[in-house]
Amino acid sequence: MSTEENTGIVLYKSKDGSVKLDVQLEKETIWLSLNQLTSLFQRDKSVISRHLRNVFEDRELDPNSVVAKNATTAADGKIYQVEYYNLDAIISVGYRVNSKRGTEFRIWATNVLRQHLVKGYSVNEKRLKALNQTLRLAADISKRKLLSGDEATALLQTISEYSHALDLLDDYDHQRVVVRRTSRRQALPITHDEVMALIEQMRLKFGSSAVFGKEKDQSLHSSLNAVMQGFGGKDLYPSVEEKAAHLLYFMVKNHSFVDGNKRIAAAVFLRFAEKNGLIYDKQGNRRIADNALVAMTLMIAESRPQEKDVITVMVTNLIAGK
Repeated sequence: MSTEENTGIVLYKSKDGSVKLDVQLEKETIWLSLNQLTSLFQRDKSVISRHLRNVFEDRELDPNSVVAKNATTAADGKIYQVEYYNLDAIISVGYRVNSKRGTEFRIWATNVLRQHLVKGYSVNEKRLKALNQTLRLAADISKRKLLSGDEATALLQTISEYSHALDLLDDYDHQRVVVRRTSRRQALPITHDEVMALIEQMRLKFGSSAVFGKEKDQSLHSSLNAVMQGFGGKDLYPSVEEKAAHLLYFMVKNHSFVDGNKRIAAAVFLRFAEKNGLIYDKQGNRRIADNALVAMTLMIAESRPQEKDVITVMVTNLIAGK
């Protein structure tokens, strides 16, 4: 077996030399097409397809998690959407078809992924060190007045923003996401009437459909009340930043409206942030840019329920800033 890294492609060769594949390495796993699976296990497509179908029908794996479609150019020059299966799916088929070959491939793939992760971490670590050195250099330049006041401030602010984002991503990658600095001032709640008035303003501005902002159930009340609740005389979410993060999460996830859930959730979040002094930092800069708000809202919408804690902590830290 051998490995040759080349822009996300690694070479797999079986011990007996009968199989040689260009394997895709992406999203911290390894991917093979149906044709590659037939080559790997030396079985007909119909056999491999049947085993894959059984894996999904038995609910051993979720196809949404282990199957991805990629555009591939065929020999005739036409572009086709080809399904690729990740390592979990490959090994599941391997146990059904040829356990020895599946085990051999799993050992190889695990080793490749381990090398990839270690190398990736090393690269990120180097980037973080370089960024910290850049910050120190920028601060030194500013102190020596080699730049004008405005230029130095802009430079430091830009670099610092990226530093904060990279720190959060590094924490997320290594499962050490915790709430950082937050404030403990009293939070002002958002009422149901405020939300409905806000929705009416949005209808006028965006010309939304008749069902925009139409409540489906009582979950809006639940979202608004949940962030302000307490237990044993203490707030469940102690800081205004944590309250804001959970308000956005609950508003997105509860789907309280027939139409416009994400837009309304973002608007209510901004209203809460405005009432509680979270829009701007002490220097007068916006804490959350437009694209960051969109990213946070979509991140929550696409997240799984078991990811709630880490998602809300990440959003809290983004709101709180450095």
